[in-house]
Amino acid sequence: MTLPDPPPATLRLRIDTDALAANWRALDRLSGTAEAGAAVKADGYGLGIDHVMPALLSAGARQFFVAHWSEVPAVLRHTGGANIAVLHGVTTPQEANFARATGTIPVLNSLRQVQIWLETGGGGCHLMVDSGINRLGIAPGDLGAPELQRLEVETLLSHLASADETSAQNARQLQIFRHATTQVDARKLSLANSAGIALGPDYHFDITRPGLALYGGVPRSELASHIRDVVMIEAAVLQIRQLSAGDTVGYNATWRANKPMRVAVLSLGYADGFLRSWAEDGALQHDGQSLPILGRISMDMVIVDCEDIKLQEGDFCHLIYSLPQAAEIAKLSQYELLTLLGNRFDRVS
Repeated sequence: MTLPDPPPATLRLRIDTDALAANWRALDRLSGTAEAGAAVKADGYGLGIDHVMPALLSAGARQFFVAHWSEVPAVLRHTGGANIAVLHGVTTPQEANFARATGTIPVLNSLRQVQIWLETGGGGCHLMVDSGINRLGIAPGDLGAPELQRLEVETLLSHLASADETSAQNARQLQIFRHATTQVDARKLSLANSAGIALGPDYHFDITRPGLALYGGVPRSELASHIRDVVMIEAAVLQIRQLSAGDTVGYNATWRANKPMRVAVLSLGYADGFLRSWAEDGALQHDGQSLPILGRISMDMVIVDCEDIKLQEGDFCHLIYSLPQAAEIAKLSQYELLTLLGNRFDRVS
């Protein structure tokens, strides 16, 4: 059976790829003599790999980082001669063989992963040392293991745990990483994420690995003037309703009208990443006018106050998605605001 094209989506995610490219160029410039890579894991932080990769490549990015091996094929469609690193490393021989077949570089994180890589043929790899976040990474005390001397380490990496804060942990991790560089023979060094770039040249080394800031996030105030918003959400009006005084709205009747009023039901809900935490202080907009959220957000819908606003069914309302501001309203991290975005949006760039 041949299906017709579906009707236009009632949800749109507008992606400003010019802003995305400008953000990478700004972060590359702020990285000083280091080269800025780009973290594109989680489907380009939720924006869609097919939208973010062309913009990043056009801006000049050539080093890309994903987490899962399943993310590699989508990135490979775009990269040409660019490098792709897989942060989770190789946990099976199959993953090691896939890395070689695709020209992808694993980030080895443990002595077991080192053993798997060497036993399946070795070759160029990255190596992660844990400098204090206690996630993935070789323990500093294991850097003298003889098998590490057999590796062809392209880049020695570590990851900062508290770069978005003024924390003594940053300096401690820097010291541990510097010591690690004296124990591992690597062509290049990489420590700083988006927030780490703002910590200054001591943290930059050869490659920085921005992620959040590429997509409009501001993890440290020093970056605020350099980063442009990338995302805007648009949701269509499904229905206009007239309420009477005393009518309640939404699940569990948590909101009650104290007078007759006009409300709109929009095609946006928590299945799209618009979680219930938005409801307390959140609002959408139409023609510069605010549409406060009423009651609880549903899986597929949200109800807003549209009294005295010229709004009709089929119109689109938009949600300001400046990530620092949105994080304060929704009480979510800027990372969650991006990666929770669902797959029902028509992603438009």
